[in-house]
Amino acid sequence: MNVRSNIVWGIVAVAFIVYLLSPIVLLVFFSFTSRSLTNFPIEKLSVHWWQEMVVTRQFWPSFANSLIVGSCVAVVSAIVGTLAAMGLAAMPARRASIIMALLTLPVMLPPLVLGVALLSFYVSIDLKLGLPTVILSHVLFAQPFVTLIVHARLVNFDPRVVESARDLGASPLRAFFTVTLPIIRPVVIGAALIAMALSIDDFIITFFTIGTGNTLPTLVWGMVRTGLTPTVNAIGTLILLLTIGSTVIALQLTRYRG
Repeated sequence: MNVRSNIVWGIVAVAFIVYLLSPIVLLVFFSFTSRSLTNFPIEKLSVHWWQEMVVTRQFWPSFANSLIVGSCVAVVSAIVGTLAAMGLAAMPARRASIIMALLTLPVMLPPLVLGVALLSFYVSIDLKLGLPTVILSHVLFAQPFVTLIVHARLVNFDPRVVESARDLGASPLRAFFTVTLPIIRPVVIGAALIAMALSIDDFIITFFTIGTGNTLPTLVWGMVRTGLTPTVNAIGTLILLLTIGSTVIALQLTRYRG
């Protein structure tokens, strides 16, 4: 009976995995089709639509915008998140958990609600929409991830090494850059890459806060509205590679073990 039950649950698990991964597999697969239609049968594999992607007039500005926004979000989130994590690590655990819950509120809000709220806020203070507003918006929901990751590392950090540096005459700032930062640097970089991956992949908040111009996700949205071609699949595959690549490197740097 147990063997039969295990077989049934195994089949259910495989079915769910296939259901979840099949759209992603098809996205990548259809980006290499030689036909102009995203359907079967595929006559032969080709990089034609990747070539079309790089010659598309709006691709390079959108790609540059995604990299600019993602890089700025990574840097700002790393700085703010690390400072916040250090402050939380110095607090009593109970107080730190309450503040952490407040900091993670933007993550728990639906992206649509957050996007509309941010748009209303920017309009109310007469702030022109553009890449700066997108960066500010992405930092709002990406920075809590950095804080959580760095804080988890600082919880097990031995403060005696910093105290030793201070006893030897180092200022608080010098002790941070010469002792604390080298120890937590891999975690900070990994957390920044996760923030970058979240930023590059975001569509809803970007759509409400960018005004004019495009990032890669909003470019895909505009292309889908005018007609679905395998070029969209190529751009989607590129976004997938950027986000998964950043996340994999981040997990290695943060030494995440499940």
